[in-house]
Amino acid sequence: MTTTLPAPAATGRLWGLLLVLAGNMLIDALEVSVAVVALPAIGTDLGQPPTVTQWAMTGFAAGFGGLLLFGARVVTLLGRRRVYLAALLAFAAASALSALAHDPWLLLATRLLKGFCAALTAPTGLAIITSAFPEGRPRTRAVSVYTLFGAGGFTTGLLLSGWLTETSWRYAFAFPAPVVLLLFAFGLRLIPNEHPAPSTPNETPPKDLGTPTALKGPAVSTEAALSALKGRGELRDQPPPPRTRTTARNFGIPSALTFLGALLALVQGITQLPTHPWTTPQTAAPLTAALLLLLLFRHIEHRSTAPLLNIGPSLRRNPALLRSAAGAACLNGSYLGLLFVLTYQTQTLAGWSPLRTALALLPAAAPPALTALVSGRLVTRFGAPRLIAAGAACAFAGFLLQLRPHAWPLDYPGRMLPTLLLVGVAFVLSFAALNMQAMSRLTPADRLTGSGLYQTAVQLAALLAVALVAALLAAHTPAPGAGPAAAAAACRPALTLVAALGFLGLLAGLTGLTRTATPPATTPSSLHHGE
Repeated sequence: MTTTLPAPAATGRLWGLLLVLAGNMLIDALEVSVAVVALPAIGTDLGQPPTVTQWAMTGFAAGFGGLLLFGARVVTLLGRRRVYLAALLAFAAASALSALAHDPWLLLATRLLKGFCAALTAPTGLAIITSAFPEGRPRTRAVSVYTLFGAGGFTTGLLLSGWLTETSWRYAFAFPAPVVLLLFAFGLRLIPNEHPAPSTPNETPPKDLGTPTALKGPAVSTEAALSALKGRGELRDQPPPPRTRTTARNFGIPSALTFLGALLALVQGITQLPTHPWTTPQTAAPLTAALLLLLLFRHIEHRSTAPLLNIGPSLRRNPALLRSAAGAACLNGSYLGLLFVLTYQTQTLAGWSPLRTALALLPAAAPPALTALVSGRLVTRFGAPRLIAAGAACAFAGFLLQLRPHAWPLDYPGRMLPTLLLVGVAFVLSFAALNMQAMSRLTPADRLTGSGLYQTAVQLAALLAVALVAALLAAHTPAPGAGPAAAAAACRPALTLVAALGFLGLLAGLTGLTRTATPPATTPSSLHHGE
């Protein structure tokens, strides 16, 4: 049953609603790039090394990726409007607190909260659009606008952070707060309530959407988003199920907390390695805790009647999903690892301003945003496997350029710019193709879990890649008194890790070329997506 609005003001209210949802999608998408440019300033202000300041990036990724499936459960049980509005308020509060933080762990807590809020609002916004807008051209246009705002978020975040960090990194972290509060005020009037649809006694509880975009890259194409929605049967309004005495038990809170705790402990253990050997408590304790928490998570999920991660045999035997998740994870992880190193080189070593650094990084961020709306046509014309392989090859070639012997001063036109352009081309070619390939062979029953697994893999790759890159930079810091040329050369191990991730992504892409296509198990709209 589609949510409808009163006829006299329907059009104006619908497009007002779209501006609220798309505006928040823009804020969600720019959160990571805001942190990238601000990291050196955060480290200087708080007196912390890169192994600590990396939490500004990885904290958001942990909150988003680690709680994505839990967020979908929360939205299903409590309803879209209620959760969306509450997440907006929490996001605004976390933005204000992060700008006031003088302790790195308070900054981490606020970044975790903002990541969780994004896990609630990014997929829910698309679900509200598909419920509120009539099927056909109005809905397609609305999804296109939503996609464009999501795709442009990373680029917008770079520019805003570069400009605001010139004054203080705190302004870069604080500016979303008033914007989100304004969106909340309009959302109170414009976000529709769910209206109960006719149901049968045995009706399966509704499933919410997977997120339409990895918040660190371009959004999935409009065609892919609509195709996925049709396959899940979610182009109609789906109200939350009736509350019962057992509802609270089905949130999956123990699973969510143990999984998130394992991720945080793992990152903490990784970042302790440069200064503390494996056998010391500072490193061994968090790594051991990560292992135990993962085992506890598996035990809880195995015993649960409503597990967050319900991976059936059809998902385990889905090579398209597994290859796509691996390829997207390698692409996203290597990209953010590269940005971490380049920001360190440009600001910490070369003394560039935050704004100059942001402008320098645009060649990788801008092309995906500019081409987001035509990415589906590329997949239709050339097929997902070829685009994925070509994109992975471009990214790997760009990373290899960074492994050449370092000259000093920093060579932007001959070294950094070609790498960024190649990575930008890689995202243009392959990111939407990876999304579409991942969903193309999922049955309707598997789409919720499959899309959640895919997006979780993308986010967790960013989490681990940035943590490992920060640890390698700290482990190979040159002796005191060494010049910037020696410090730049010491970045080689971190860049080697980035290139290794790019190579793994290329292998995943090439494997897809060797597979024989089989008919998809979804709707006819996915027939052209390839494997």
